[in-house]
Amino acid sequence: MTCSKGRPLLAWATGASACVLVLLGAGGALQPGVAQAQEAASAVQDVTLQDVTLTFGDTVLKAPRLTASGTRLSKDELTALLKPGPGESWASRLVRLDAASLAMPELRVERTGAAGATPVVTYRDVVARDVRAGRVAELTAAGASILLEGGPQKGTGTYGRMRATDLDLTVLARLYGEPGDGKSALQRIYATFAVDDIAYVDARGTAVKIARIEGRDLSGRQIPATWTGALQAFTAVDYERLAPPERSRLMSLGADLAEAVSVGSLEATGLSVQEAKPRDAFSLGIARLGMTGAGLLLEDIAFAGVDGAKARLARLSLDGFSLGPTVAALRKLSALTAPPSDSELRLLTPAFGTLALKDLSLDLPAEAKAPRDPADKAVPGPTHVGLRDGSMNFAPPRDGVPTAGRLSLSGLTLPASAVAGVPGLGSLGLYGYSDLDLALVADTSWDEAARELKLGEVSVSGKDMGSLRINGMIGGIGPEVFNPDMAVSSFAMLSATAKALDLTIENTGLFDRFIAAQSKVLSLKPEELKQEYVTASVFGVPAILGNSVGAKAIGAAMGQFVTKPGTLSVSLRPKNAAGIGMLEFSAAPTPAALFDRLEVNAKAN
Repeated sequence: MTCSKGRPLLAWATGASACVLVLLGAGGALQPGVAQAQEAASAVQDVTLQDVTLTFGDTVLKAPRLTASGTRLSKDELTALLKPGPGESWASRLVRLDAASLAMPELRVERTGAAGATPVVTYRDVVARDVRAGRVAELTAAGASILLEGGPQKGTGTYGRMRATDLDLTVLARLYGEPGDGKSALQRIYATFAVDDIAYVDARGTAVKIARIEGRDLSGRQIPATWTGALQAFTAVDYERLAPPERSRLMSLGADLAEAVSVGSLEATGLSVQEAKPRDAFSLGIARLGMTGAGLLLEDIAFAGVDGAKARLARLSLDGFSLGPTVAALRKLSALTAPPSDSELRLLTPAFGTLALKDLSLDLPAEAKAPRDPADKAVPGPTHVGLRDGSMNFAPPRDGVPTAGRLSLSGLTLPASAVAGVPGLGSLGLYGYSDLDLALVADTSWDEAARELKLGEVSVSGKDMGSLRINGMIGGIGPEVFNPDMAVSSFAMLSATAKALDLTIENTGLFDRFIAAQSKVLSLKPEELKQEYVTASVFGVPAILGNSVGAKAIGAAMGQFVTKPGTLSVSLRPKNAAGIGMLEFSAAPTPAALFDRLEVNAKAN
């Protein structure tokens, strides 16, 4: 073992014998462990390379200077490790990368094969700390600039500070450069990452800003085409002119990519998009966006359009979302030799789970209309629509059709004038309602084995109005009813049978206002008009329905409801358990012919 002449603390030594004495010490030879530590320390050094270029497919990384500190690699070894061109795979090379830190004052990333544009990202002060076997404990950059030259997507942008932890470069190299069977275990790419102050402006003047993006636990799986090959296949594709073999290949690649990426969580805050062109000007802001494997959350969304339209949404969430059905459909469709039909494309429907809204506010600009009276100078104001809560829930699709679903809207507020042309609602303004506060529910489920469609609840209710609720059961509903071909689905509906129907009407003010308004129109007292409606209900309704026992029960219940409007309920059940078919309804000569086949229960409270 010899002393290095480059060590300043030993420069005073005069001769090899003196140097040996210092190293061995007065007590004789050093212990083996101490000697090994001295050897390791002497092997650690700082190495600087100039003009480093790394090529990964069509992506090229260029660093004018790279300094490896605390590395056991010599300059020649590090140069060979990072040398471009054929040879060992990047994964095999990077696993030998070892240093206390790698520092690059500038790192330029280019995509040489990009169609119509050349994106370039230049990072500043890039530092990778504690690099062991190709894994980086911490990777930071002070910022970056983005330049997209050429093509309609031209634009510029910047990044602020960036940081990633537990970044595995060997995994990245394998995912992008080495094919796999698409079935191997997921490999984690990084533990966490964060980017601050993202800003981008395109050639149109559209500006996008994000205050911060951070994520956790990004993992990937190797696929046969490699990530690089799959992403390149989707670049500049004319989907309308795809030949069948290429279409099948892209569907298979899409399925591979969808199953090859797993994100633990992703969150972005302070998002904004602004369009500067006067005719198309708009602004969109999102305070927070969060993503997990099966969920999406957006908070404090604000939108403003050039025509005065405005919208705000406190919260939008999506839970239980899955691309599983879509991936399965892509693999199935990739085996087709002919273009897929509409029914086959419907198989691409994902599992949506539950979509929920909270505190939605819309301000829609008034339509420009000439006043009926030229003397009327009043300018109509914007229409305000609000929604307190809303949710849509869908069961996993079967052949592209959800087997169950529920829609629920509460606190739906809007002016009565907004529904002036809607049948059944257009007269609400005449009954003294200036603003409406509504709730809607639609809950259905399909039992394929029983071929039944259950209407769990279909209802509408309004504040100071009342409610209308329908429950029922329809038989004879098979998969062919949901065929996208209208001719097929319409023909299948001929086999449908009505098996149950329940109708409930509750009055909390609408009927009273209706009587008051009609009394003025007919110049009658409210009690006089009520009596006429009672007579029409008790005698007229049964006559129209055939004077059966069931018809008379309905008429009597309606008369009681008119006399003291509270709740009216009607239940209809076919005497035949199979139900009454659509063709039987249309072929019945009179209503009495149908009511004779029904069990009727009607009452008013």
